[in-house]
Amino acid sequence: MRDFAAALRGLTVRGRSFLAAGAACAVCAVVLGEQDLLRVALLLLLLPLLAAAFVSRTRYRLACTRRVDPPRVSAGQAARVRIQLANMSRLPSSVLLVEDAVPEELGVQARFVLDRIEPGGTRDMSYELGAAHRGRYQLGPMSIRLSDPFGFCELARAFRGRDELVVTPAIETLPGSRSERHVAASALRRAALHGEDEPTTRPYRSGDDLRRVHWRTSARTGELMVRREDAPRLSGATILLDDHVGSWGHQAGPDSPFEWAVSVAGSIGAHLALAGYSVRLVTHRGLAAAVPPGRPGPLLDELAMITQTPVPDPRAAYGAISAGDGGMLVLVLGRTSPEVARRLAAIRPRGAPAIAVLADLTHWYADQESPSDLAGCELALRRAGWRVLVSGRGGRLAEEWPRLARPVTRFGGAASAAKASPVPRPGEDALPRVPR
Repeated sequence: MRDFAAALRGLTVRGRSFLAAGAACAVCAVVLGEQDLLRVALLLLLLPLLAAAFVSRTRYRLACTRRVDPPRVSAGQAARVRIQLANMSRLPSSVLLVEDAVPEELGVQARFVLDRIEPGGTRDMSYELGAAHRGRYQLGPMSIRLSDPFGFCELARAFRGRDELVVTPAIETLPGSRSERHVAASALRRAALHGEDEPTTRPYRSGDDLRRVHWRTSARTGELMVRREDAPRLSGATILLDDHVGSWGHQAGPDSPFEWAVSVAGSIGAHLALAGYSVRLVTHRGLAAAVPPGRPGPLLDELAMITQTPVPDPRAAYGAISAGDGGMLVLVLGRTSPEVARRLAAIRPRGAPAIAVLADLTHWYADQESPSDLAGCELALRRAGWRVLVSGRGGRLAEEWPRLARPVTRFGGAASAAKASPVPRPGEDALPRVPR
């Protein structure tokens, strides 16, 4: 009885029209005393009711499988969703109206009309999805509308299964230098032989500080070993993404400066992970993601959902950076004061590459950024031995990456890095920019 009531609520416009016409004919037949008109009224009333009874008693056993290929795409790329519907019952199905629930942001209506499916038969459907903006999108559940042969009644039934499409930020493929590959391969060999927790060591020399003795390695080798200060572990990399809403202005959407910054962080993180580095993503909220070498997927998944924070917590960011292994450090910064830049410059790791990508917000906003502040930030970072890239919308990170990622010389430390990226002299252009 409950199914029949649900079927009555599912009467189509045609079914409701027949009921209304039948009721009107019945009233006229009673008033006029026309028996033939009463028979017509009964026919008009019975047809929708019989259709509702037919649909309510339908017991199709349908099975649905959905596959998203691929389940993770970059913004602007397309994914194809393939659905197979199987009739597991002994009776052929009626005409089926199939709809797969798709978020409005994807701009697709996945609707299909299927003819009768024979017992044990299947029907295949597919549609294409393309997302311009990163995020996680839920696909499903799929609903089926059962209809009678005359279209008087439709009854909706839904499956429970859902699938997910992850749209990661659009990233650039960065070139890898020979030295970068050598550093990553050496780090992986060290991790395989000695484990990730053992720092790089060397034999003890007369005059070395005994506080630098690494006792575990000394016990294993039978020789006194000390930690190297000039060659820290380079198997790790930390990326600090400035997610403070005040650093990127008011513009939103796929073409906003914050989306550009997310793409830069994703490009660098994916490249380093594939090159053999363990990568950590840090924001003002603290540690956002940590991925092992060769697996950039979880990092990109985290970047797919990252949002800006209205209240930054620098202590959480500095604490997460300090908890790292002292390897490569990459900053992706928006609007930043020279004072903040000097504090960030002080956390540069010794003997490891330190890279800063500064956003030139004049690519998005007119008269919204003071060139002197941007120049001051770059100057503070360069003086501390950082390699700095000032870029913005339309900039090609892939062209500048070999210069930014070249290794620091073994014995030069910060001075060597500063020499590799000289501080501009007075009167020189302190802001080498990537063409728009």
